[in-house]
Amino acid sequence: MEGKGETDLAGLLNAALRGDEHAYAEFLRRAAGLVRRFAQRRITHGGIDPEDVVQETLLAVHLKRHTWRTDAPVGPWLFAIARFKLIDAFRKAGRSIEIVMEDGFDAPAPEPEESASEREIGRALASLPPREREVVSAISVDGLEIGDAARALNMTEVAVRVALHRGLARIARNFGQG
Repeated sequence: MEGKGETDLAGLLNAALRGDEHAYAEFLRRAAGLVRRFAQRRITHGGIDPEDVVQETLLAVHLKRHTWRTDAPVGPWLFAIARFKLIDAFRKAGRSIEIVMEDGFDAPAPEPEESASEREIGRALASLPPREREVVSAISVDGLEIGDAARALNMTEVAVRVALHRGLARIARNFGQG
């Protein structure tokens, strides 16, 4: 996704973030179409409904719309969310999947954007003590649920929640968000 489509989508999301309900409805309609095509291309066998992936993605977009940086393209942000929701759907169905990121876009994201994001994530994780780093990475990067992370890290769920909260708070402080 690039050019006018990207610009239009970014304009709609910007207007939505400023409170324009009509722009938000149009943004969600267009985003749903993009995610639907993304999911349909990757779900080649029964057991997983592409519409479930679309709805889960739109819900996550709604809940996380404040995380989109207005100076960044919308496409990579949207498809990253869709990718995680698709992986979650395959996990719930008891299947394994590997999705190459550039396959999720009508056009690949520019390499510097992706590299910068990876560097930012690495820098944020590196700022944490080892245990907090493990927990934040397991949940926020790898997408594990609290219970799964607790088992993988040999911790209680309460300890995982505390470490996650402390790690995210530390990242927010270190990077000017809190």
